[in-house]
Amino acid sequence: MRTAQATAAAVTAATTTALAALAAGHVAGGAALKPAVGRPLPTEPRLTLHAVTAGGATGPARSSGAGHVTLTRALASLRPGVYGLAGDGTHAVVGPVVTSAPHTADTVVRRLERVTHGTLEPGDKVWLTPQVLIGNPRTALGLDHADVSVPGELGSLPAWFVPGARDTWIIAVHGLGTTREHPMVVMEQLHRHRFPVLALAYRGDLGAPRPPDGLSHLGETEWRDLDAAIRYAVRYGAERVVLHGWSTGATMALRAATHSALRDRIAGIILDSPVLDWEATVRALAAARHVPGPLLPLAVRAAQGRTGLRPHQFRERADIRELRVPTLLAHGPGDTVAPWGPSRRFARTRPDLVTLHTVPDAPHGAMWNADPKGYEEAMRRFLTPFG
Repeated sequence: MRTAQATAAAVTAATTTALAALAAGHVAGGAALKPAVGRPLPTEPRLTLHAVTAGGATGPARSSGAGHVTLTRALASLRPGVYGLAGDGTHAVVGPVVTSAPHTADTVVRRLERVTHGTLEPGDKVWLTPQVLIGNPRTALGLDHADVSVPGELGSLPAWFVPGARDTWIIAVHGLGTTREHPMVVMEQLHRHRFPVLALAYRGDLGAPRPPDGLSHLGETEWRDLDAAIRYAVRYGAERVVLHGWSTGATMALRAATHSALRDRIAGIILDSPVLDWEATVRALAAARHVPGPLLPLAVRAAQGRTGLRPHQFRERADIRELRVPTLLAHGPGDTVAPWGPSRRFARTRPDLVTLHTVPDAPHGAMWNADPKGYEEAMRRFLTPFG
């Protein structure tokens, strides 16, 4: 009888553990493996919009005029730099904190640069996003561009092509929680320096093919779409390409630089907030969804089972010793999604190739946002040798 009871208890415990792993994996998968396009990452808090002052008047902000917004005081609302301010059906651009503006102890005032879509109303729930620009290169920046289709492994991949005089193309790839609108923050600078730019939508994006399993593989399979973009660029006149990736897009750039059949055409790579340790990223996103600490290893295991990723796979395949091209790596200790420890180790391992541009107080994928001038100067120096 006691043996039977012990066996039943063990089976119950094993079943409970399995269910906990399944639940944790589902929660983690919703954050890391099936990120919602246009929605904030779970690490990004929702803030209350307490007041809006636009064009010298207090009230709803509908125009493109500058003013101020008053937000809930939080680490996020105190970040330096320029960000998109998104809500349900709204998008605006906010600049730095305005410490001289009147406010209460539990609020923060930021400069309101413009409202690009919708209406800002007091009481709205909003969040900061690295996507400052929305639309397309023509509507957002006034840049002529072509809507092109890149033949990919799973089907046609939509992309924007902004022409330029140089024969080195920049291929830009967004990451978690953003769309191909995100790379537009650097397009004006690249266009000014006459670089053609190809901004890619890849599997899982709006208008692109759906992954066979419906999941993001954090760049591990998606890099093949970037490989297709390299082939497209070479076919249409690029002598060389520089890959510029954010977040999982940076992971894709690393894969392409070491695995693409056309890697000899890759002249350099720019990595912004690269996801180099997928386990740490899954843990961070699951924790932000309030998965209890003891269940985080189960969340990682469940994500591994759903995607086929293996422990330390990224770190082995993205070994900096395999790189053969100059690399600009922009990252900082404020990234809670992709820890910057691996980035520092990469930079220390190959100082002959890797330049680490450290950006403090910047969230994931937002190194440009926290310091636009510093970021663009680092890019200018890095891209100067490329004709």
